[in-house]
Amino acid sequence: MKMIFQGVICVLIALALLNLATGLRAQNAVSNEPREPEMTPSLNLGKMNYEAYCASCHGKTAAGTDKGPTFISKIYHPGHHSDGAFFIAAKRGVRAHHWRFGNMPPVKGVSDTQVQSILLYVRAVQQANGVL
Repeated sequence: MKMIFQGVICVLIALALLNLATGLRAQNAVSNEPREPEMTPSLNLGKMNYEAYCASCHGKTAAGTDKGPTFISKIYHPGHHSDGAFFIAAKRGVRAHHWRFGNMPPVKGVSDTQVQSILLYVRAVQQANGVL
């Protein structure tokens, strides 16, 4: 009887681990293809600016690349990285502190108005993906 009980426990543990692994794969698949928000004219402008100034490092729809982190992370939640932090990063650059990609240089040629439109787009993408 003890061996049967131990066998049942082993099977249950194996099923739980399989379920966990399946859930993690599904979660990773979602994070690799983030959802876009419902687009408005101002978000379209932000997306255009994001694609021009940010996407080469931070990826399409803020998913991240091997050059820069994703913005679809609780690390970039407004309570941890305020809107001002995005302005500072774009205008002055920022030292690496949450990522392995090295320091971020200032973004050449981006205006405050463009950063504001990018920020609106990034926050909308975050919201569409459950970050806000």
